[in-house]
Amino acid sequence: MKDNAVLELHNINKSFPGVRALQGVDFTLRKGEIHALMGENGAGKSTLIKVITGVYEKEEGEILLEGYDHAINIHSPQHAQDVGISTVYQEITLCPNLTVAENMYIGRTKGAIQNWKKMNEDADKILKSLDIPAKANQQLASCSLAVQQMVAIARAVDMECKVLILDEPTSSLDDNEVQKLFGLMRDLKKKGVGIIFVTHFLDQVYEVCDRITVLRDGKLVGEYEIADLPRVELVSKMLGKELDDLSDIKGESDNTDALEKAETIFEAEGLQSDAGIKPFDFYIKKGEVNGFTGLLGSGRSECVRAIFGADRVINGTVKKNGKTIKINKPIDAMRNGIAYLPEDRKADGIIGDLSVRDNIILASQVLRGFLKPISKAKAYKLAEEYIDMLDIKTASADTPIKSLSGGNQQKVILARWLLMHPEYLILDEPTRGIDVGTKVDIQKLVLKLASEGMSVTFISSETDEMLRTCSRLVVMRDRKVVGELKGDELTQSGIMKTIAGGDNNE
Repeated sequence: MKDNAVLELHNINKSFPGVRALQGVDFTLRKGEIHALMGENGAGKSTLIKVITGVYEKEEGEILLEGYDHAINIHSPQHAQDVGISTVYQEITLCPNLTVAENMYIGRTKGAIQNWKKMNEDADKILKSLDIPAKANQQLASCSLAVQQMVAIARAVDMECKVLILDEPTSSLDDNEVQKLFGLMRDLKKKGVGIIFVTHFLDQVYEVCDRITVLRDGKLVGEYEIADLPRVELVSKMLGKELDDLSDIKGESDNTDALEKAETIFEAEGLQSDAGIKPFDFYIKKGEVNGFTGLLGSGRSECVRAIFGADRVINGTVKKNGKTIKINKPIDAMRNGIAYLPEDRKADGIIGDLSVRDNIILASQVLRGFLKPISKAKAYKLAEEYIDMLDIKTASADTPIKSLSGGNQQKVILARWLLMHPEYLILDEPTRGIDVGTKVDIQKLVLKLASEGMSVTFISSETDEMLRTCSRLVVMRDRKVVGELKGDELTQSGIMKTIAGGDNNE
């Protein structure tokens, strides 16, 4: 092994039916470094991680690990854990029906008798040391998504690992929680732990990482010191092409005056659901892109879930084109021309065992009724049309959606709703956990749909993305609306001041 290396991969190859996921990839992780693994969705990052952790078996190549004088074959995640490789995946892989402590120690205890008192005490010490707002004996399901993510990280950190792999660990964390995680990563770095950090947040890479490895289409593009790779060059290497200036995406489509005169397509007054949001008013005009913004937990998602009937509405009136309508459940919203891409695509979006084709036609089939099935020939034609339109990378329309990358799964769900030809499209975190290029594609598509007359509500944790895409923002704090911004008010500082400042409704 190279001097100071804790993990080396040489000439790693892995294929799936119709796809060469990794082609001759090399990778070196040093002791005491934070190393970013970057690339578009489908570039091979997740596959490489799963080879390192024994989820997938490599077809060629070798893995060298500190402490071994020969190449090793990691044959299971448990084996990876045993040799000192801990992983926190993008999708939380914990058991919500168990307690926090049980999740932290599951699979790690030996013998038939477990000392529950000691386990809870040890877990509480770890939680306290990491400043995680959870108790050892608390059921994990009662914790927020962000806290669940931190518990997963605490579990990995407590294993005294040589290598810690963090796969999109910050996608569900707010700024304060991200900084806590970065502090923890830096502490582990000082102790000599090698950290592989996978993220799509470029700012985070440049804040905390020492080196970057870039993959594209399953191949190694290069390995770089962070100081030697400016952001524009990083994006260019990830995409394999020069990137348009993101700030110009909106371009001439910012037609504020025309929107002022446009008809209101949908409006709600005093809308309230059983998810804990305060009653709110809302409207959207034909061809408008607006959004809900606010910190994590502010109530953004709960507002759109109430609009779509995904949460039980307990108060308020809803109008479409000036006429009062009832939306008690999602099918009511769909029948009124409203489509909704949910925040959690794994839990609420994809049906993993179904094909790309069946996932695309699902909403349209529900609207038709299952006694009027869409013919196989038409289903294939529609699926191929949207696969081409959205540039969905899949071996075929028959490929199970669960085998696609996260960004391509997201495009399939988007295709499902576009096939419905909705008047009003709600997109909740449509670009979370996907690569820069796909983000740009989705942003451009949203603006194109709006220019063709579709109304779109767009939610993103990245405020710069909201500012590039939306012409009006509803600002949330503590599960209530505290302001609305448009025109010259649409700035980062405008959003922050509204969140931190007074309540316009008081």
